[in-house]
Amino acid sequence: MATAVTSGEVNEKSLSTLKRFNFFLYGTIAILTSFFPLYFQEIGLTKVEIGMIMAGGPFISIFANPFWGYWSDRLQNVKRILIILLVGNLIATVIVFQIRDYVVIFAVMLLFFFFNSPTFSQSNSLILNAIENTKHKFGAFRLWGSLGWAIIAVLAGLVLTEIGLLNLWILYGVMMIVSLLFTVRLPRGRVTTKPKMERQSYWKVMLSSKVFFVFVILGVLISIPNSINQTFVSLYISNLGGSNQLIGWSVFLSAIFEIPVFLLFDRYLKKSTRMMLGCLVLISILFVIRWLLMSMVGGPVHIIFIQILHCITFGGYYYVGTALSAHLIPPEYRATGQAIYALTWGGISGIVAGLFGGWMFEHLGPKVMYEICAVISVAGVLGFLAMWLRQRKQPDSVL
Repeated sequence: MATAVTSGEVNEKSLSTLKRFNFFLYGTIAILTSFFPLYFQEIGLTKVEIGMIMAGGPFISIFANPFWGYWSDRLQNVKRILIILLVGNLIATVIVFQIRDYVVIFAVMLLFFFFNSPTFSQSNSLILNAIENTKHKFGAFRLWGSLGWAIIAVLAGLVLTEIGLLNLWILYGVMMIVSLLFTVRLPRGRVTTKPKMERQSYWKVMLSSKVFFVFVILGVLISIPNSINQTFVSLYISNLGGSNQLIGWSVFLSAIFEIPVFLLFDRYLKKSTRMMLGCLVLISILFVIRWLLMSMVGGPVHIIFIQILHCITFGGYYYVGTALSAHLIPPEYRATGQAIYALTWGGISGIVAGLFGGWMFEHLGPKVMYEICAVISVAGVLGFLAMWLRQRKQPDSVL
């Protein structure tokens, strides 16, 4: 069924605001992603305890992503859902930085993750809905998120060197308030055809595509190592003698080159299931190479340069996965489709990464941890290769 954006809802000014919003939203989340593990280490938590906390987020996301995706589709107002998520995020963050008891920190962090984990999938839904039936491409908006992630992470490293990790909450709070200010002029993010939200038919649509279902399952194998790296790379750099500034530059180099990657995919990626699966095979192979290199580093500077591969691996997988999900799921169910795709990166894989990643880091060491990551990624490569070979024998539509 053809679906268009509501007439008059989207104009160039609101689209420009959407770009700036993504810049500050991704940059703000980058601050916590990069420095939260170091903050917890600073207040005396062990790596296993840090892993437990970070595993709580993916566990909550299993429920939070479908929950907020459902209400986003039902209300046809992605903007309102995003505002609720950001306000809840801010309140939970301010609280968690004021306490030191591990059990209470863990409980409040679960609340934080309930609001934080669906943020990116809802932001993607807003972009996709806003540019529906226009000349604009997804990558031209998402690259502003990468730019914010890179620049603000570097600046955060410099600021935290001056004010100290214990004042991380001040920096994060200010940036989150700035992000909220940009939501005022965002497009609503709805489609003209409102879906019927009976639960049985709703989930039937979500599972109607076998390709999408298998894609999500295999994505877990690729995302477990990525989640492990995202959680513990800053601790790895710190343990090797790297400073907060070096950690900031690591994040910068891992994100800044996502911009040309997104632009290239905007230009050359065909909305073909066969082609997108082929891209996922190549990207997954690069993930294997990345983790093998991480297992052989001799100092913190080596990690900085290996992190450049992040732009091709995560950036490529993120773009292709978002495009494939939008290709396979009807537009009126797009928010939930993106939420389910987000579970690939923030659900079961993140739980495994937090629990076993922390244990491996502390008891086996980071080198062995990354070797295991490479083995897990090989399984993902084989799965996507099998999907691609099977799809080659099937008729394929191109959008």
